[in-house]
Amino acid sequence: MTALPLTSDSWTEEEIGAIQSVVDSGFYTMGENTHTFECKFSKYHSVKHAVMVNSGSSANLVAVAGLIYSEEYDLKPGDEVIVPCVGWATSYYPLHQYGLTMRFVDIDLHTLNYDLNSLEDAITQRTRMILAINILGNPNKLREIRELCDKKNLILFEDNCESFGARYEGKLAGTWGHVGTFSTYFSHHMNTIEGGLILSESKNLDSIMRSIRSHGWNRNIDLSVQKTTKSKNNQVDFENSFDFFYPGYNLRPMEFSAAIGIVQLDKVDNLISIRQNNARIFQSIIKDIPWIQPQKETGESSWFSFSMIVDKNIDFTMFELIQSLKDDGIETRPIVSGNFLKQPVMKHMDYNIYGKTPNADIVHNGGFYIGNHAHNISKELNYFKRSCCSL
Repeated sequence: MTALPLTSDSWTEEEIGAIQSVVDSGFYTMGENTHTFECKFSKYHSVKHAVMVNSGSSANLVAVAGLIYSEEYDLKPGDEVIVPCVGWATSYYPLHQYGLTMRFVDIDLHTLNYDLNSLEDAITQRTRMILAINILGNPNKLREIRELCDKKNLILFEDNCESFGARYEGKLAGTWGHVGTFSTYFSHHMNTIEGGLILSESKNLDSIMRSIRSHGWNRNIDLSVQKTTKSKNNQVDFENSFDFFYPGYNLRPMEFSAAIGIVQLDKVDNLISIRQNNARIFQSIIKDIPWIQPQKETGESSWFSFSMIVDKNIDFTMFELIQSLKDDGIETRPIVSGNFLKQPVMKHMDYNIYGKTPNADIVHNGGFYIGNHAHNISKELNYFKRSCCSL
């Protein structure tokens, strides 16, 4: 029996009804529901444009591709991108896949996000972009990072896949960057089974990303912003109906996910509020376990999960702790991917490292998280406390 699972869905009969409405329509892939969800999502974030794709990983891929092909941003293969040592795999992969060089920087041990001093010191003459990954619901110090980017003429790419609804200085995470990415995967704040979105203020970038999302062709985009000798208007005829502008993919979302997203977006503020109430309970409980250091909130976290670092001087091993929690029906996971520099895939990557990475190493060797949910879990959190204190 699982006493505290990592995740659970937040669906009611409304989401089931949304799925049935798509079935009844007979139109299952990217259509009117997708368009409606994109409009609602951009309006919710007070950003001009939103592009929906089939996952948060695809959102990162399409966003990097869009920046590469947009003359507005002038990002080129060989350019350097500052990245944090702790992040999810598909935050990094698109950078490698488009020929960008990653420069890894250690994280702050308390927030698990960038240490601003290290971030600024890591910038070189080759640096063209900073990737800010908001870890597990917790936003970076986004105003300071955006100001740094503006001062240094750098692109800010904000990966907000784990932190929907988080705020820094009252402004929603995912809206501070030149581009911001989101995931609506099953375990995330909004649960559309699979799905991802990209926010931007640029009409040109939005158009390019829409093209890349669907084979690189000329459909569903504003042709007026494309520099091409063909398809100069939106009246697509037989001759130009298969014009291809960019090397693209098929990353279109299903109408099912978009229809669910429309419903979820209307209730997501309440779902996040419940997660934040759970966090207050967790913060109270964790004070009684002195050998655990919880993640320190920056701004207003949306609390994807509850991450912790275990004191290395305890009388039992990290493995013994995780196994004991598992035996008690409490699911755990490493903090994202730990120190990504330790992942076997790094042998395939083009990267360098700024300084040492002791904090990311501590996270890698002594960090884990338990799940948060969109319903009250005070009973489960007290059970977690008893389980830890029984060791």
